[in-house]
Amino acid sequence: MSSSTPFSLSSLVEKVRTPHRLGRLVLAPSYQPGDFDSHGVDVPFVYRHAGQYWMTYVGFDGRGYQTGLAVSDDLLTWAKQGVVLGRGPAGSVTEHNAALTCILRDNDLFGTGELIKVNGRYLGTYHAYPKPGYEEGPAVIGLCTSDDLRHWEIEPPILRAEDGAAWERGGLYKSWLMRHDDRYYLFYNAKNEVPHGQWREQTGLAVSDDLRHWERYSGNPLLPNGPAGSFDELFASDPCVFRCDDAWVMFYFGLAADNHAREGVAFSHDLLHWHKHDAPLIDVGDADAIDARYAHKPSLIASADCRLHHFYCAVRQPGPANTPLGNLSEPRGITVAFSD
Repeated sequence: MSSSTPFSLSSLVEKVRTPHRLGRLVLAPSYQPGDFDSHGVDVPFVYRHAGQYWMTYVGFDGRGYQTGLAVSDDLLTWAKQGVVLGRGPAGSVTEHNAALTCILRDNDLFGTGELIKVNGRYLGTYHAYPKPGYEEGPAVIGLCTSDDLRHWEIEPPILRAEDGAAWERGGLYKSWLMRHDDRYYLFYNAKNEVPHGQWREQTGLAVSDDLRHWERYSGNPLLPNGPAGSFDELFASDPCVFRCDDAWVMFYFGLAADNHAREGVAFSHDLLHWHKHDAPLIDVGDADAIDARYAHKPSLIASADCRLHHFYCAVRQPGPANTPLGNLSEPRGITVAFSD
């Protein structure tokens, strides 16, 4: 930690640790042909609403993404509610994919987890890939609105890869929307454009005062890849940002050269300059664990007793028993880890 860091990194890391893993999936693919989540479930976003916990998640059916909803009374047992953001008509930006990744909510990590309305409606962000298949082509990011959290109206994209710098020109991924001091902050990860081989993903920021005009931060990527040998050497992705004590905390995942994804954390005093903790917050599990390959894509919420719940996408090592629908399917589901 540099002398200019305005907070204690070690004490903050201890406060956000979630070392106790559930060890099983709380949401799994249906493995039923024709279901929107038949092949995999991914990208959780958890919040509190109407006296329950709600979770949006992305389902993959072999063709592309759609977004579903699940509800829970205890953060452990979840009931699927079906699709809330499906594909759009032919020729639309969501013709093949519609992934709702974030809804504007309370910024406090240990707060209520309640959503915030803008002009009387809930406000979310989505990303959509232009081709059928698994994340095929450079995705765009846009806003969407809802009156009831079960039906969403898509607005035109606000960020496109081709309008960005070289680090993001290969395509955009998950975004995280928050409001602070009457300004909107949109954190997002993106990849560079490479003709062959391994691309890199890093995290950047765009800001807006009116939700119409967005300006990319001049210091992007504000969360770059780590050095060779680090857990985020190749990816520093899927930002999830909260307020914790006197600092901002960003949960994200890193991909290392060993092709394993692990959850990480970084801290900031101003939402622009970030200090990483150099070790994973959640490492991959043992060889036969549900998260033996990837532990990634964070979403966090505190229960009423202030126990922190860290939801993430867990991916097993591939194998015939774990991929019942064949090569397009993988053992990809959502699990949770807890604080003390």
